[in-house]
Amino acid sequence: MEFHLPFFCFVFLLLQCCVHLAFCDSGGTVGINYGRIADDLPSPAQVVQLLKAQGITKVKLYDTDSTVLSAFSGSGISLTVAFPNEQLAAAAAGKSFTDDWIKSNILPYHPKTKIEAIAVGNEVFVDPKNTTKYLVPAMKNVHASLAGGNLSSSIKVSSPVALSALQTSYPSSAGAFKPELVEPAVKPMLKFLKDTESYLMVNVYPFFAYSANTDTISLDYALFRNNSGAGNKDAGNGLVYSNLLDAQIDAVFAAMAALGFHDVKLVVSETGWPSKGEENEAGASAANAAAYNGNLVRRVLAGGGTPRRPEESLNVYLFALFNENQKPGPVSERNYGLFYPNQQKVYDIPLTVATLNLNMTESKERVVAQPAAAAGHTWCVASEKAGKEELQKALDYACGKGKADCRPIQPGATCYHPDSLEAHASYAFNSFYQKNSRGPGTCDFGGAAYVVTHPPRFGSCEFPTSVEN
Repeated sequence: MEFHLPFFCFVFLLLQCCVHLAFCDSGGTVGINYGRIADDLPSPAQVVQLLKAQGITKVKLYDTDSTVLSAFSGSGISLTVAFPNEQLAAAAAGKSFTDDWIKSNILPYHPKTKIEAIAVGNEVFVDPKNTTKYLVPAMKNVHASLAGGNLSSSIKVSSPVALSALQTSYPSSAGAFKPELVEPAVKPMLKFLKDTESYLMVNVYPFFAYSANTDTISLDYALFRNNSGAGNKDAGNGLVYSNLLDAQIDAVFAAMAALGFHDVKLVVSETGWPSKGEENEAGASAANAAAYNGNLVRRVLAGGGTPRRPEESLNVYLFALFNENQKPGPVSERNYGLFYPNQQKVYDIPLTVATLNLNMTESKERVVAQPAAAAGHTWCVASEKAGKEELQKALDYACGKGKADCRPIQPGATCYHPDSLEAHASYAFNSFYQKNSRGPGTCDFGGAAYVVTHPPRFGSCEFPTSVEN
């Protein structure tokens, strides 16, 4: 089989840099929110070990608790930490306050604890204490204090905004911020983000939109399972949407563009789906939560952006790491976790590249979360989204310099049939993956492969489960 040197170099670099959830530029990144409004959670040190075991490399916190920050020291996990709403007025009043805050909450930990961003406030526009007027001055002072410590280039400053900051979100092309927020807060915040090369944080929950509009929003559309083929066409600009999250994000992009900010980047600072809810919270179930989060991870790691900004891969933080038993509000608020406090999974979904729980199903456009295979077995298969040329190059590499055992897929051999590129590539990819001890990044091939936790089947061919030497 033909082998191309440039592709080998590309794959080698991918294997070196694209580990776990921290993908290269071709894909997005997936992190997780670590909230602690509960009385039964494991210790921060145990949480760090859980995160590392799951391959999670980006975490967003809701405070700067010293025990938590110390636990992350040397972990290699990148943190977004929070500056509380309650201190916005003091931060806005003068830089001396933010100087002291940085000295107390950032400098003692960074860089051993890798802090990459500070979220100044959280959903400030809906804060009942009406702290909106303090937000941008506080952000500027936090940034100035970071600059004083030579940290402004390595630690970004932003603020999570709820989607409710939009006056209009449908259709996406008509996205617009609430008029009363524009001049006092949104425009100066967007200018600050642009000037500092930071990004807008937005909390986006398709669950809320679906639950409130089940008569007009399909569950499949909300769960990334829109199989109609045509998608939902935006009458305003002709763009077609296959899922609700993309449409909501593009509404924010449209709202920013309407104010003259066409190039400020965006991070989804919270998104998730509850595994349990009240009777009136339509769609709240473990099956739907698994489908939403599992399909979301696959969609993000596959790379590519929204219809409005197709070249900008998505970066998201799932909400949340644990079910938190002391959160107020409806039942759903206490059931967004991917894990129970005992560290057992609420449901099984992909969390890392090396253990991507995406299953080959009869409908390849529909991803179904299923129980993990016994004994932690995983296999590597070809992605149906990979083009034929991309797949062939990856197959050539696996059977060439990758030294996968491709003898079973040669003409007349046991796994030659079915004689299809996808079947042959899957067998070769899995051989390479098993040979390399199922290590991080060994089932990627430039996005042409992913990990499954159920044994793949192509005809009568059986895929090996043991590590090859």
